[in-house]
Amino acid sequence: MHTVDFQLGGYRFAPGVFQYSAGVVAMEGHHIRRVRFRRPIPMREGFQRIEALLTALERPRTAFCACEMRSPGQFSEDGFRRFNETYVETLARWGLYDGATNPVARSNVCPEIGAPAEPSFHAFCFTVKTDPSETTDVAPSFVVAGSGEAPEGKNNYRDHIVRLGDIGAEGLREKARFVLAEMERRLGLLGASWRDVTATQVYTVHDFHPFLRDEIVTRGAAPDGLTWHFDRPPVVDLEFEMDCRGVADERVL
Repeated sequence: MHTVDFQLGGYRFAPGVFQYSAGVVAMEGHHIRRVRFRRPIPMREGFQRIEALLTALERPRTAFCACEMRSPGQFSEDGFRRFNETYVETLARWGLYDGATNPVARSNVCPEIGAPAEPSFHAFCFTVKTDPSETTDVAPSFVVAGSGEAPEGKNNYRDHIVRLGDIGAEGLREKARFVLAEMERRLGLLGASWRDVTATQVYTVHDFHPFLRDEIVTRGAAPDGLTWHFDRPPVVDLEFEMDCRGVADERVL
């Protein structure tokens, strides 16, 4: 597999499933900016605010390249598909989704405590042109989409979940190993590695400290520390999710 140029957005993406790509990396002359909302913003309003910000910065809507979402609770498989079909409608209007291929990376998780009442934006990313007068940063600017412990693109998640229903220490360890390997695969596609990562995020409500050192830190997967979100992955029966990024330009709204 390889990345695909998305010239209209100023980035390349690793193909994934229809609802999101596996990750994005800025093309030459661009870098990625991440913006986090102080509180989750409902999806419809969030898209409106993102569009307004892009317009104010004279960036096209196609510069939108990644997002992090929060949902009220885990979806059934059918519910997740219906949600995704609604989500991509806006991407299609913005010239990002052509009915088959989606360049935008995404994580969508469910806070165990204080969840929003409806699917909402937590953060989003877009490309901006790099000022040539600024010091050139040779590090790649990228976002790796979230992944749980099941391969993407299958006819369902449940039949392919690693250690389905096993939330014991060894079951969680094996789930984490699968997710870490997928993070590394996606990083490789984007021309990056753990040493390029500026933020690693874990989403689970289970204690992963028994293998934090051996499986994550020793592996080099937390070069700048690790952020644990007490959240569940988006689909019922998934228990452990991660994403990561190499983004030097971050703001809070």
